[in-house]
Amino acid sequence: MLNALRQRTGDEGGFTLIELLVVILIIGILAAIAIPSLLSQKNKAYDSSAKTLAQTAQTAAETYATENGGSYSGLTIAKLNAIEPTINTTNANEAELIETGTYKTEPLESGAGYQVTVKAQVTGDEYTVKRLGSGVVEHLCHSAKSECPGKSPSSTSW
Repeated sequence: MLNALRQRTGDEGGFTLIELLVVILIIGILAAIAIPSLLSQKNKAYDSSAKTLAQTAQTAAETYATENGGSYSGLTIAKLNAIEPTINTTNANEAELIETGTYKTEPLESGAGYQVTVKAQVTGDEYTVKRLGSGVVEHLCHSAKSECPGKSPSSTSW
């Protein structure tokens, strides 16, 4: 019996080529599944950062109106940034409040409403909070892709 145990321990030479190839194949399959999922989560984080910044700008715009007798006249990014210094107004890796193009921070309906737009830098998606003079608040999305993240193609809200 002792002789058989010595012979068994002496014969172990390592893994066969087939065993190593199977392990490498399994690792490759797992990597092919995990990497796209990781990149998708990263883009979702950038979009979430932009949405948070848009809501922060919304709060700052409401504070601006409270300080100005309920009017949003004269609302600019600089004034929002003075109220809330954490609002990102520079081109960063996450999200920024934008002032150019169709989407910008501006008073609407003769100061009775406003619109603020934030752009997620990596994905290029733009998130807008628009308050109409009637008090209705809209959350709009403009995506560089065909649809807004997490929504059906026909929906533009977030």
